[in-house]
Amino acid sequence: MTGMRRLSGTIVIATHNAGKLKEMRELLAPYGLTAVSAGELGLPEPEETGVTFAENAAIKALAAAKAANLPAFADDSGVCVAALGGDPGIYSARWGGPTKDFDFAMRTIEDLLQKKGATAPEDRRAWFVSALCVAWPDEETVTVEGRVDGTLVWPPRGPAGFGYDPMFQPDGHERTFGEMSPEEKHGLPPQGLGLSHRARAFIALAETVLA
Repeated sequence: MTGMRRLSGTIVIATHNAGKLKEMRELLAPYGLTAVSAGELGLPEPEETGVTFAENAAIKALAAAKAANLPAFADDSGVCVAALGGDPGIYSARWGGPTKDFDFAMRTIEDLLQKKGATAPEDRRAWFVSALCVAWPDEETVTVEGRVDGTLVWPPRGPAGFGYDPMFQPDGHERTFGEMSPEEKHGLPPQGLGLSHRARAFIALAETVLA
């Protein structure tokens, strides 16, 4: 990895997740890139065999870059719960089952926390992690990570965002990600705070590969 290669033109967003696609397009928009998704191109989803967020992000980005013969941009992210030993972690999407039912996934986490007696805020600490990887067809990659810490609330609050956003209240804020507008959650400075894990990772990535 040289860290000096820059992105321009068309890039593949290596996701079939509509929520992630929307956020990534919003993050990339100021840089004048044309973004198409792996889903729109009909690319298959690779098996995520990595044991870290960074490994899985690289698997997805490399698969899309080679299949489309274009630079590809992938995210692997999830929520880690301290009282659950860091679970669901890299398996966050899988906790939603085959239909990616995150209402079910959030209830599963809450049930496990209740069984552990984790009702006080200090016992419900969690953090979101996002690993972002850009890959080129020649297999060069750049990978960065971002993290945001917070507390899990119940019941979930807010219709915005996706995934576990409605039960995650970031530190320093009274609202969950599910109650925040896209600009509040992942808007980049100077207009936004760069609050989310994905925004924080993107800021680091932009410094490396975006002109």
